Amino acid sequence: MALTATMHHFTVQLADMDRQRYADFSLRVARQPSETEVFMLTRILAYCLEYEEGIALTEGVAATDEPAVVVRDLTGRITKWVEVGAPDAERVHRGSKLAGRAAVYTHRDPRALTAQYAEAKIHQAEAVSVYAFDRDMLSLAAQALGRRSRVALSVTEGQLYLDIDGQSFASEIRRFSAAGG
Repeated sequence: MALTATMHHFTVQLADMDRQRYADFSLRVARQPSETEVFMLTRILAYCLEYEEGIALTEGVAATDEPAVVVRDLTGRITKWVEVGAPDAERVHRGSKLAGRAAVYTHRDPRALTAQYAEAKIHQAEAVSVYAFDRDMLSLAAQALGRRSRVALSVTEGQLYLDIDGQSFASEIRRFSAAGG
């Protein structure tokens, strides 16, 4: 018998002062059996930090030909391809070419990932951003996630402030280029 995804429900309050995005929304996340809590949290953060009209979560690690987070325009065309974790360079190349804008949010070592990307062929690699957070913060915050959680996320001057059901966490949002550095 195959294991099924576990549904999580989040009430999110977003205040991204760096991008002037403010929103309150509900987010339903299907956590696949092979998906770690840290990966799921990174996927939620990617969704929030890329939040705009047309954004959607895909099936996460179960999505074979889609990124973890996708943004489509009104015609259905993909305008942003957002990967989570440590996707291979070929996926990032495909997303950058297809969408025109690609990004990776990682819970892994960003320097090792960007070194791998720098040696590969990625469409407009210099424009592909790789974002990373403090790994200890991710681990602790992931433990605070419940099946139903209230999440408040604020961003100011590249600093992330996260509150999950009354527990507070903070991390710098580090940006790297897929071209290296």
